Amino acid sequence: MLLRLWPEDTHLPFMSFRFLALSASVVVLLASVAMLGLRGLNLGIDFAGGSVIEIVQPEGQTADDVRSALSGLDLGDVSINSARGTGVDAVDLTVIRFETQVPKEGEDIESAQQNANNRVRDALSAAFEGVEFRSSAAVGPKVSGELLQSGVTALVVALLLMMVYISLRFQWQYAVGAVAALFHDVLITMGVFALTGFEFNLATIAALLTIVGYSMNDTVIVFDRVREETRKYKKMELDKVVDLAINATMSRTLLTSSTTLLALVSIFVFGGAVLRGMSFALIFGVIIGTYSSVFIASAVLLLLGIDRGDKPKKEVEGFQGVG
Repeated sequence: MLLRLWPEDTHLPFMSFRFLALSASVVVLLASVAMLGLRGLNLGIDFAGGSVIEIVQPEGQTADDVRSALSGLDLGDVSINSARGTGVDAVDLTVIRFETQVPKEGEDIESAQQNANNRVRDALSAAFEGVEFRSSAAVGPKVSGELLQSGVTALVVALLLMMVYISLRFQWQYAVGAVAALFHDVLITMGVFALTGFEFNLATIAALLTIVGYSMNDTVIVFDRVREETRKYKKMELDKVVDLAINATMSRTLLTSSTTLLALVSIFVFGGAVLRGMSFALIFGVIIGTYSSVFIASAVLLLLGIDRGDKPKKEVEGFQGVG
């Protein structure tokens, strides 16, 4: 191999640190649950409902000027942020978000939201001459609720199918270890989203599903080597066998993670605001997925134990064998 990020013949005792790693992961998992409960996720329009309108930032104007122009429209909770467009001719954008509107008498929810969008556009056009609208979208509460339910269902189904796959390919102990690592990765990533306030939307769900697939691939590589080493060293202690497997696959793991991170960091830095949340989820997911494949999936496998095929066979009374 022309490039190695890991020495060829190492014997690092990864599993001697498994209890420390598991304890740290439990603390971080509890912190993630606390963050989700206290701060919650910054749900995007896909899940929370409401409207998003993007305009080219008016020359010489600030977000406060845009907020002042909309102050008399009674839109409820309004969020106004600055962003940077993508491409060679990128421009500064102002992103306006406001919550789902309460319909007035004679209106339905969809009509109330569309009317609010129209009032915003008219107010901005009146306040800023020649304002350029880049995009406008509205999602009702019914649709957003269905999207959130579909996203959660997709994650749960993915975890269950992964568990079935690992059970069929290896043993059920491997499946529990792999799914524990996946659950660990997804929950901590969501906790980080709650902490940072990055928008959680359909693109983030796609990123989480990608993290599930990436982490599973990494875990399967380690588990496949564990199975191979257990057949070769039947008398060796299981933690030593797992250490052998991790050391043997670490070079491949680091190369794969590093090349993936190069692309993701580029997207995060140069991809603009639209791709920032998704690329951040993928960057963090690759890092935490690499960690969990070594210290979570393998540690759970050690706690459960595996059938190594070395149990003594029962003798059948009266059976003398073949002469």
